[in-house]
Amino acid sequence: MIIKHLPPIFEPARPVLQKIEDAGFEAYFVGGCVRDTILGDSIHDIDIATSAYPSEIKAIFNRTVDTGIEHGTVMILDHGTGYETTTFRTESGYQDFRRPDKVTFVRSLSEDLKRRDFTINALALKENGEVIDLFNGLDDLKHHLIKAVGDPNERFHEDALRMMRAVRFASKLDFVIAAETLAGIKQNAALLEKIAVERIRVEFEKLLMGQNPVAGLNEFLQTGLYQYCPGLVGKQTELSGLLLLNNWQLRNAEQAWAVIVTQLGLDSRDASKFLRSWKTSNDLITNVKKMIPVIQGLRSKKLSPLTFFTAGRNAVQDANQVAKLYGWAIPDEQLMKQYDSLPIKSGKELAVNGGVLINDAGVKPGPLLGKIIKKLTVQVVNGELPNDRETLINEAEKIKKEG
Repeated sequence: MIIKHLPPIFEPARPVLQKIEDAGFEAYFVGGCVRDTILGDSIHDIDIATSAYPSEIKAIFNRTVDTGIEHGTVMILDHGTGYETTTFRTESGYQDFRRPDKVTFVRSLSEDLKRRDFTINALALKENGEVIDLFNGLDDLKHHLIKAVGDPNERFHEDALRMMRAVRFASKLDFVIAAETLAGIKQNAALLEKIAVERIRVEFEKLLMGQNPVAGLNEFLQTGLYQYCPGLVGKQTELSGLLLLNNWQLRNAEQAWAVIVTQLGLDSRDASKFLRSWKTSNDLITNVKKMIPVIQGLRSKKLSPLTFFTAGRNAVQDANQVAKLYGWAIPDEQLMKQYDSLPIKSGKELAVNGGVLINDAGVKPGPLLGKIIKKLTVQVVNGELPNDRETLINEAEKIKKEG
């Protein structure tokens, strides 16, 4: 197969491959960038593999950086943009089911590609557009199949995260996992416990944001992978409800996790605990917690101004995107019109602040001051008081007298 017109992202890197070839070595674009080029999908970065050893790459180019020299990776800086090249290699050992105990540099492209995870990722591309397919990856792309290179059990013992990558690709590409590969995942699912939760989380998020999450989730459940993920043990019934949902168009990780939290029926406190077990960021936890009351309000058709105010614009929009999955959403334009009608959208917009209340209303610094500001904010948001300085000072004086 010859790709006559390579995407623009390849053009600046072609001289790198040409220079390596001129020195008597092989060099190829490899992995996902080749797959996505054939599929016509967007490409965000490129990977280069070569038969040249790191020392030979450093001799060919004037400016290089050893970014992963022990694994054969050298960054070439001669052409402005930095391009990482990795020497063909074989790997062995994998005692932690993640990283090889031993890496051996080789000259053979076939030896390098046979250690890769799936046939659709074991494609190589010459700088002239010629595709090298040694493991029937093109045919699997044509038939929308995710198939392990060689023995699935060996591939999953080399890196157990590959099982999550399989179900992620089922969602991202809307492909089917080949029967033998699927059986290998079922047989080795427990190995996922050996993988850092942060790495699992990245794959799970990508699964939920794919073009067909139901495909990936179905295999995630059927293979038993879910049993080795934080907070999901014994939750097959709840998670199976996700397979009935349509209109999957999740745009960010906050929306993805809000779907899971909603499906599991978690309140704000339990959601925090659940998300921490996945080692998500504090910002993500905060944003998901803001979304929960909005999602609940959309479901019950009871959205108060205070719910809008507390959540903020981004959380309101994200919550509505999640609600679309369940058929609870209202038109985005209508939702934003309601949000924009709020008298104030943050505490900073309140006509008074702590300093004003101390100086003009005689409120002393302390817990009472915070209580008054909170109450005034709620009253303004709910339309019970205008956002007027004098009115709010008078109200503050009343609250102060009441204690």
